[in-house]
Amino acid sequence: MIWVDTLVQGLLLGGLYALFAAGLSLVFGIMRLVNLAHGDLIVMAAYLILLIAGATGLTPFAAALLALPIMFAVGWGLQSAVLNRVLGDDILPPLLVTFGLSVVIQNALLMGFTADSRKLPVGPIEAQSLAIGPLNVGVMPLITFGSAIAVILGLNWLFYRTALGRAFRATSDDPVTAQLMGIRPQSVFAVATGIAMVVATIAALYLGARSNFDPSIGPARLLYAFEAVIIGGLGSLWGTLAGGLVIGVAQALGAAVNPEWQILAGHIAFVAVLMVRPRGLFPRAND
Repeated sequence: MIWVDTLVQGLLLGGLYALFAAGLSLVFGIMRLVNLAHGDLIVMAAYLILLIAGATGLTPFAAALLALPIMFAVGWGLQSAVLNRVLGDDILPPLLVTFGLSVVIQNALLMGFTADSRKLPVGPIEAQSLAIGPLNVGVMPLITFGSAIAVILGLNWLFYRTALGRAFRATSDDPVTAQLMGIRPQSVFAVATGIAMVVATIAALYLGARSNFDPSIGPARLLYAFEAVIIGGLGSLWGTLAGGLVIGVAQALGAAVNPEWQILAGHIAFVAVLMVRPRGLFPRAND
């Protein structure tokens, strides 16, 4: 029964990693951009939620609702003013720009909030659990996992059932032809990055509610997200969820054997999957 509990906890942890990765997967799937500042933007969103909650007295969940449009505007502005200028056939300029952005965000957060770790005060729900058969499962991990599934469902609906989604797919497949049909790729990219920042804000809420955070943890969250995206298959949203679950389960099993092996076990699972499926579990057919 201990191993069953470990497996369940790993799956629930994987939901958080899927939230970290969903925005990264969306951006890569549409514009083939690897945003090295993605983890730091998640941390920035967590601090924004903390700031709003402290200034207004709202709960972190309500504060996150106010943070969503702000982070959408941040993503839209970042793409419009900076990233659209460096997109092209060469992948190096976007990597350098987003790496520089990562450094700027980390240092700005360090200056504004110091290096002390913080946590979002979500109240009694943090310690509540549900009895599911012989298992006791935390309410917050369950909410996190449910939110991850809801986000993936929502992004898939947006991508395949709306006019905006058709613009996303057209721009991703052939931006030149899409432009001839009246679609402005730069505007589509800006909206996509804005939506990715909305997802990042949801991830930030659960990151801050479940654990402490500080300005330096962004790169580690980027690594988990990147591994989840690659395991699932670049640009595949459901694959991203699967990748997050693989990382979460591997870390939980590693921690059960030896707490020092938690992070290493996730990286080993990442390498093992790539050895068997170099293009990920669910690669897009046109990649």
